[in-house]
Amino acid sequence: MKKILLAFVWAASVYGVSAVAQNKETVKAAIDLNNVTNDKVQVTLDAPKMKSDKAVFHIPKTVPGTYSTDNYGKYIDDLKAFDSKGKALETKKTDDNSWEISGAKKLAKVTYLVNDTYDIEDEHDIFSPAGTNIDAGKNFMLNMHGFVGYFQGLDQLPYEVTITHPATLWGATSLTDDDSSDTKDLFKYSRYFEVGDHPIMYSKPDYVTFKAGDMEILLAVYSPNGAFTAESLKPELERTMQAQKKFLGNVNSTKKYAVLLYMSDMTKPDAQGFGALEHHTSTTVVFPEAMPKDQLLPALIDTVSHEFFHIVTPLTVHAEQIQYFDYADPKMSEHLWMYEGVTEYFANLFQVNQGLISEDDFFDRMAGKIDHASKMNDTMSFTQMSANVLVEPYKAQYLNVYEKGALIGMCIDIIIREKSNGQRGILDLMQKLSREYGMDKPFKDADLFGKITSLTYPEVGEFLKTYVAGTTPINYDEFFAKVGVTKSTRKVPGNVFIKGQQPLITVNPTTKEIIMIEGIEQTDFMKSLGLKGGDILVSVNGTAYNLDNIYDMLMGSQSWKEDDDITMVVKRGGTESTLKGKVKLTYEEAVGYRISDESKAQLREAWLKG
Repeated sequence: MKKILLAFVWAASVYGVSAVAQNKETVKAAIDLNNVTNDKVQVTLDAPKMKSDKAVFHIPKTVPGTYSTDNYGKYIDDLKAFDSKGKALETKKTDDNSWEISGAKKLAKVTYLVNDTYDIEDEHDIFSPAGTNIDAGKNFMLNMHGFVGYFQGLDQLPYEVTITHPATLWGATSLTDDDSSDTKDLFKYSRYFEVGDHPIMYSKPDYVTFKAGDMEILLAVYSPNGAFTAESLKPELERTMQAQKKFLGNVNSTKKYAVLLYMSDMTKPDAQGFGALEHHTSTTVVFPEAMPKDQLLPALIDTVSHEFFHIVTPLTVHAEQIQYFDYADPKMSEHLWMYEGVTEYFANLFQVNQGLISEDDFFDRMAGKIDHASKMNDTMSFTQMSANVLVEPYKAQYLNVYEKGALIGMCIDIIIREKSNGQRGILDLMQKLSREYGMDKPFKDADLFGKITSLTYPEVGEFLKTYVAGTTPINYDEFFAKVGVTKSTRKVPGNVFIKGQQPLITVNPTTKEIIMIEGIEQTDFMKSLGLKGGDILVSVNGTAYNLDNIYDMLMGSQSWKEDDDITMVVKRGGTESTLKGKVKLTYEEAVGYRISDESKAQLREAWLKG
């Protein structure tokens, strides 16, 4: 994710900015959240002095952590450049994210309007936690890479960003506001990277703080219809993050961490990409507000756990491509297996390590990853995929970083545990890498495998060469056997509205009615209630459902238990009928792993609990 030195020298020679880059003139930007016009906000950016009559202004094409080309410049309108007397200078948009400014020696400021992305998600592929929201007087999700740009060659200059906002809205962030006013915030940054690395969410104040070790955690929640509050989510998140800090030990890159949770209103155009995006001292999280709490909490814990562990990698341990990220022409690092894979592995391992889930739960999660990874390209070099993840055919394999990437971390962990007689594991390796490098000292891609081998064992180096850089599929059974775990089968409950991969319901787009598909084979659930193909579902347990809230019904059914009482009102042949019965779940066979060899108990205990 970085522009090479040669490219910088070329840019400096064309645009004459190298001399400017040596001073410490501050770039000042102002964002006005008070005057929203046509769902757009205005940004004004005071320009540093230019040494050439040509300057290029950029909005990021790609940002760290997304591994996708998103072209945030597409959401910028009416960009104008002015001299100190207010006279307009000539501007030319040269691509989706870049504007060339003529007469730049006289340049005093640039102004433009910013559109948001949440309410037009059917028009683009920007992942919601990396997107933007403008909802006047209610919520502003400021992923700053969508609002503030930079001049080519000058992204290392200090920045100051002033945000004016209604007094009723509060900006949740890990930053420190240097303005005491209730309607204006001032944030300072050492370089442009820090601007994009610190999202801010403005909304009516709803937040809590708590301690995880010596780290202060801020949880801020925007729930448009009041379904959730920060206080209601605090106990589980506090317990989880305290366990994470205990698991990590002395790995600590920040004293303050912010979780910014945006709850999407699914009854109108709104954010649809659920998950999170990591930053050095915070994470932006998006989930549907309609999600039942008993399902939201596990999903939130898994998601925030993953993002929080990113403080280890890539936020502390990372390659040059990340340290010197090129927003206009990004270069990708080879080591997504570590940045995303080891992070995802930690997000699962710490839960069994700290007693939040059982050993069987952990094995089931790893079995699920093996199953998902088997559906991807298992002979594609992981390092090659990582380096080329922005283009096909590698882009289509990106999701494997959370599946095979985590399994790679598991295998390395088991190797280290075995060779050290249980004394060390992959967490020890990451702690050593953190001390070796750190936030401001990147490694070269080609050097990482050698460094890891020197800190561990030759067997780890051979594994990396064969299974990560190489194209050989991993035999996971071999690694599980080292810790006394073998493959087994078990019965797991499926969703009552799905049989195998076949949905049992459909929707009439005109009437929005939910209909049992005709001609389907009846399941035990249908037989218990007397449901038939063609039945229109009117309500379940007193709650009316249609296309607008079908998601609520599907998510709610996930928590139904065998033999729970259930009442449905259906319309059959134009007549409504009330059906009563018991929940009968459909069970499917799943492959998993279970403990089978107690002679390996000591090593297994060190792996899971050490």
